[in-house]
Amino acid sequence: MKVFLDDERQAPAGWVRVYWPDEAILLLETGTVTAMSLDHDLGDDERGTGYDVVLWIEEAVVTRGFVPPKISVHSANSSARQKMEMGIEAIYARL
Repeated sequence: MKVFLDDERQAPAGWVRVYWPDEAILLLETGTVTAMSLDHDLGDDERGTGYDVVLWIEEAVVTRGFVPPKISVHSANSSARQKMEMGIEAIYARL
């Protein structure tokens, strides 16, 4: 399954669109996610951002040997995008 986290953009064909980090994490926990594309700003920072998903994946890799899917970032927020990409690099460096 390919997961597209975004509050505004439509998911590409063949991708499952989710709006919130907790929805993305629930799908990750199924072990069936093969690719994930993340936006950062989701309209309500109290409900979370795309970076929260990156942090969850990083912790899951370290604490329980979670195998991450291919992760990309499609956020227009350039500073948040850079932070997320650095987190993703850290995830793959631990494998």
